[in-house]
Amino acid sequence: MSKLYFKYGAMGSSKTAQALMCKFNYEQKGFNVFLFKPLADNRCVEDGFAYVSSRIGLKSECIEFSKDDSFFKLCTFYDIIKDLSVIIIDEAQFLTSRQVNELKEISFKIPVLCYGLLTNFKTELFEGSKRLVEIADSLAEIKSVCKCGRKAIINARIVDGKVATEGEEVYIGDQCYEGMCFECFIKRKS
Repeated sequence: MSKLYFKYGAMGSSKTAQALMCKFNYEQKGFNVFLFKPLADNRCVEDGFAYVSSRIGLKSECIEFSKDDSFFKLCTFYDIIKDLSVIIIDEAQFLTSRQVNELKEISFKIPVLCYGLLTNFKTELFEGSKRLVEIADSLAEIKSVCKCGRKAIINARIVDGKVATEGEEVYIGDQCYEGMCFECFIKRKS
């Protein structure tokens, strides 16, 4: 049965690795998997091809989308809505509410699996994540730990060794973010 899934976690929780392992599993069973990532995530483009890449070395070519793209139109262009098709979205927090609504309708016909952050560095929900929480058929947390050993729930942006609380919502770069528990976030913020 097709559904809209949202699997979320803090920075460093292996969201992308799990998305790529899920893609591999579906492909082994003969499914056509369409892996998407937002244009905002410009970290992995080589020789004109976009890739989704995890910190542990897993990597796969993907289709990029912008905030203006319609998933209805993308599905038509790539001939996605057919038997044995699956859509996987990496960095789903960057989806717009409209795109999530479209993916919900698409999930009536084929599975749609979204992986991403729940909140930004200010501890506020991203637009795409908020809408996914509201209408996804399945929500699953991918857990990770803080340096202190507690569950990481905050995506702290670190600037000059300090926790930042102001700035643009989107800044792409692994090196400036750290998944941490709320207690460590408050301590490092002071």
